[in-house]
Amino acid sequence: MRFVVDETEIPARITSLVIAGWTGRDPAAVRHHVDELAALGVAPPSEVPLYYRVSSSLLVQSSGIEVLGTATSGEVEPVLVRLGGALYLGIGSDHTDRELEAVSVAASKQACPKPVGETLWRFEEVEARLDDLVLTCAIEEDGRWTTYQQGTLAGIRPLAELARAAGLSDNQAMFCGTLGAIGGVRPAGAYRMSLTDPASGRSLGLSYTVRTLPVVS
Repeated sequence: MRFVVDETEIPARITSLVIAGWTGRDPAAVRHHVDELAALGVAPPSEVPLYYRVSSSLLVQSSGIEVLGTATSGEVEPVLVRLGGALYLGIGSDHTDRELEAVSVAASKQACPKPVGETLWRFEEVEARLDDLVLTCAIEEDGRWTTYQQGTLAGIRPLAELARAAGLSDNQAMFCGTLGAIGGVRPAGAYRMSLTDPASGRSLGLSYTVRTLPVVS
């Protein structure tokens, strides 16, 4: 795997991957997300936030992923990556099996690839204005693109706080949580995601398609 920082390629071997869940800064927003998933049969978390460890091999840089069945969906998230003692910010999708989520959230996190963008920003360069950064996700639905998620990082707990709590170390990446889905959580065949810094005009982008594999018995 490789990342690009300031137009320079940085080879990386991510040996540990963490999915931080239930990271909303507003308790009411967290409750909304809990209720949103409860409607799908998902049990509430044992604590907030909750840090799920998943296989590092799930982290992929690809324009398409393959998943089992039609009950999976992605969600845009800021991603922290620590390499060589430095902390970087990127963008990724915590693609999750929603049917399995109703049985075990931890198992559902392990069931799907986790697409991540190639470009990273130096965390220190944007740390002072993190709350102003804008996350957006659009999905292809009924032949057209629909806004699925949109909001600023002010809706998510401070990323440095999450990194400290998770003990983020070298060669580790962490997905830092997401925003509520507009119209409810649902599957899609393609995703377009961005993390935009209004102050600089820079954006990180991620797009991918989803190929569903048949469930056979």
